[in-house]
Amino acid sequence: MTRRTEWPDGPGRPERPDRPDSGAPSSSRAEQGAPPGPEEQARAICLRLLTGTPRTRKQLADALRTRGIPDDAAQEVLSRFEDVGLIDDAAFAEAWVESRHHSRGLARRALARELRTKGVDSTLIDDAVGQLDADQEERTAQELVERKLRATRGLEREKRIRRLAGMLARKGYAEGLALRVVRRALEEEGEDTELLEHHLPDL
Repeated sequence: MTRRTEWPDGPGRPERPDRPDSGAPSSSRAEQGAPPGPEEQARAICLRLLTGTPRTRKQLADALRTRGIPDDAAQEVLSRFEDVGLIDDAAFAEAWVESRHHSRGLARRALARELRTKGVDSTLIDDAVGQLDADQEERTAQELVERKLRATRGLEREKRIRRLAGMLARKGYAEGLALRVVRRALEEEGEDTELLEHHLPDL
């Protein structure tokens, strides 16, 4: 028969591990409960906004200001992000021009206007839109008119001219270029383009 060992209240008795005092939080727990500082908040906001979508420094600065981040903390974080390449307005402008020209057919003037609204520096804008030369811009304008041409068949000549030229004007193409491209496209269809000069300046 197995005897149960009775431990005496003496030195041979195993000591029970001390239980932590649940009523007194440790310093690490206190630190975990502390609210994040403004720079930490700014960093988290910027990282979230930059996930999957490049943004300019001004766009991020505006977002931080809207969320109540102090300006000095915001500028510190934004400068740090620029240093490591997470913010790059030059690369943003170049990618914007490439994408918007090929997907929307926007001309240099419209592209520059969009980049200005996003806070890109004028020098960077000039460099970015400089990727598009006059020949490329005219080729894109011609493609836009050719795609739109079929949809305008059957319309009155005056309305057709206005619709084609107005489409180019809204995309930022200069009046002279729009006039030349629309005239060429309509002449190839056998249209009388005599009225073109009279209507395009009023668009």
